[in-house]
Amino acid sequence: MLAMQITNLKDFMNKLFLKETFDRFLLSEASLTTFVNYHVDGTYHPGFYGEDASPQESRLCAWNQLRPVFFSLIRGRHTPLNFRIIFQLSDADTAKLLESDNLSFQPEDIFGLYMNIQYDGEKASVTTGSSLKVFSLDKSLDTSWDALVQRFFVRQGIDFC
Repeated sequence: MLAMQITNLKDFMNKLFLKETFDRFLLSEASLTTFVNYHVDGTYHPGFYGEDASPQESRLCAWNQLRPVFFSLIRGRHTPLNFRIIFQLSDADTAKLLESDNLSFQPEDIFGLYMNIQYDGEKASVTTGSSLKVFSLDKSLDTSWDALVQRFFVRQGIDFC
């Protein structure tokens, strides 16, 4: 598990809510407090669209589908009191990570690789985590996931400590 503090909050918020920076991640769940509390389960419900539903690769919605909704909830003169967003790496990207780092896990061994973003009204932090379907003392997946998140933040110009 990796724990990071975001050091340039304004830039991070722009990248999270206005830009495509996190769009490839899936939204597992989120909560947001403004003048009321919002809680979003990122599970995709294709029945809502009926026959017009386009096929989804995942049971979760991608952040690019929900980012405009969240932005509409927070824009204005008042910043949110707090929020928590839990992103999950897609199955395809998880498989790429396993292959590129020559890890012994199979994609079907993994429930998910998670990035938890928390904002408390003043500062934002990011933690990583993993969930396996099998018992293992092997921490190589956690190490690879943590390194991938750090590289992602550096490539995107997100300042952290």
